[in-house]
Amino acid sequence: MREGELLWTPSDDRAGESAMARFLSAHGQDPGDPQAAWRWSVADLSTFWDGVWQFCGVIGERGDGPALASRALPGARWYPGARLNYAENVLARDWPDGKPALVALREDGRRVSLGMGELREAVARAAAGLRRLGVGAGDRVAAVLPNAEHAVIGFLAAASIGAIWSSCSPDFGPTGILDRFQQIEPKVLIAVDGYRYNGRGFDIRDTLAQLQEGLPSLAAMVVVPYLDEGAAALLGTVGWDELVAEPAELAYQRMPFDAPLWILYSSGTTGRPKPIVHGHGGIVLEHLKQLMLHTDLGPDDTFFWFTTTGWMMWNLLVGALLVGSTIVAYEGSPVFPDLGALWRMAEQAEVTVFGTSAPFIGSCMNAGLVPRELADLSRLRTVGSTGAPLSPDGFAWVYESVNPDVLLASISGGTDVCTGFAGATPLAPVYAGEIQTRMLGCALAAYDGEGREVIDEVGELVVTAPMPSMPIGFWGDPDGQAYRAAYFEAYPGVWRHGDWCRITGARGSVIITGRSDATLNRGGVRLGTAEFYRVVNALPEIVDSLVVDVADQLLLFVVLADDATLDDELRARIRTALRTQLSPRHAPDRIDAVGDLPRTLNGKNLEVPVKRILLGQPVGQAVATAALANPESLDVFIALKAELAGSAEPG
Repeated sequence: MREGELLWTPSDDRAGESAMARFLSAHGQDPGDPQAAWRWSVADLSTFWDGVWQFCGVIGERGDGPALASRALPGARWYPGARLNYAENVLARDWPDGKPALVALREDGRRVSLGMGELREAVARAAAGLRRLGVGAGDRVAAVLPNAEHAVIGFLAAASIGAIWSSCSPDFGPTGILDRFQQIEPKVLIAVDGYRYNGRGFDIRDTLAQLQEGLPSLAAMVVVPYLDEGAAALLGTVGWDELVAEPAELAYQRMPFDAPLWILYSSGTTGRPKPIVHGHGGIVLEHLKQLMLHTDLGPDDTFFWFTTTGWMMWNLLVGALLVGSTIVAYEGSPVFPDLGALWRMAEQAEVTVFGTSAPFIGSCMNAGLVPRELADLSRLRTVGSTGAPLSPDGFAWVYESVNPDVLLASISGGTDVCTGFAGATPLAPVYAGEIQTRMLGCALAAYDGEGREVIDEVGELVVTAPMPSMPIGFWGDPDGQAYRAAYFEAYPGVWRHGDWCRITGARGSVIITGRSDATLNRGGVRLGTAEFYRVVNALPEIVDSLVVDVADQLLLFVVLADDATLDDELRARIRTALRTQLSPRHAPDRIDAVGDLPRTLNGKNLEVPVKRILLGQPVGQAVATAALANPESLDVFIALKAELAGSAEPG
């Protein structure tokens, strides 16, 4: 399939009845001209975001003055007089009797369905339990939970009282969890004693014991019994049933627009993962815009996205409750017992909007899977893809093998803003390999090396004006120095995200061509290199290491101590250390020993140039060799690129 081939055009009814069309028409914009609508949305940000607030029915006090009180980047001020609460915007909305709010499914068949009334009661009980443990506004509630009902209830309970939520998936090892949670000093930790994945149970009670020791800020740990009903007592902690034991009335602490709602984490490329703080107001507005307008999601939909609680897509999944959709939380492996599992689940749960990662679509395509032959997928209106660029062949596969009449919502965004920069629109056709549009209210551009905007050329993905869900800042960064360094050093006053992109002149569509920094992509989840190095370089046999991702492989290069040999036993220990201390996603596909690693004159590791060389870029374009302390170290990677082109076998 060639990039740019037409695959789908919305019917007049679908486009005309969409929330996007109604929103644009209400503001005097032509729904038939999405590029003009985007230009309008970024030309007057205050008017646009006030329109979103009113059209989407935000619950709260707007306050006086313009929506955007200061355009400074970093440091924009949104709605300085507003007060609202995320949980109130979910739980105080009208909800039909009998309609599920949350359906939690597990790979072994466990199913829990909660109506809105049941969800409200559970959140009220959990909030009362958190208050009994001393949690108040501004305190951190951390979680090590699978994507199930406890995570949704715990988050909404924390948000309702103004506490700050932060979560990790239970497949993270203790090092990965502590690297994150030690920075934010949680008062309460909610965790499971184990989890299931790929048909197996995994006991993490040893990890919980290490977290108890490594998080001195904890006033309490709440344990959700998963493998053992007696786990809480064994660990000397509070049980989930005890947390939610007492009935209570729902109450909402309305917070300033930029009051912290949750803390997500950067991939940790240059150190420990950075704690990214988002606010109540920015997330409510951005998620309403993305889900109601761009994804065309509403009260008649059942929304699913395959994710863990450690990825921002979990936060977006929960956000579908803001627009009145039923959400489906799935816990387990996406390929257990086989690649058809999620597609069969979509039929059983009557999913209308199905989200996954581009690598999962690629796996299904490469396996010759035809999901529409395995399950009745006629209810699907939209298929979402994110986490990595989706190939033109992947686009075509969705229409050929899943459903010929869906909106393929390819999205590019980031944990950093917990929303999309470019994504879908129900008003425009879908072309192979192209994300349909820059999202409304997002001043997305591509910059060349001189900082000039380019069209129809690959450049740095930048955002030239504030977005409401840009971080309030990083936790523990009071002067904002780390925040500025992360996004604003390359182009002062302009957000540089770290992706290469091309914006088409003909359609205003966006093609993401990969990362422009050292962040890794593993099954749609971004990982940082610094975490790898802390674990690998701690092994006595390893002097130095470098990790890159190339063609769906995670490649680790190690410099060995003089008396060490890279044999199968050492490879196994490296993989085990990464898998247990960080997560299974961190285990490399291939491990090679090299004599030296390329470094700049000031000693900086060169992941990006190595990756470019392995992808076939000429050395002179990949790196300025004069800036290297040891340019001869590149020879091994130049030789390896030919081997990688002919083999994908792990070593």
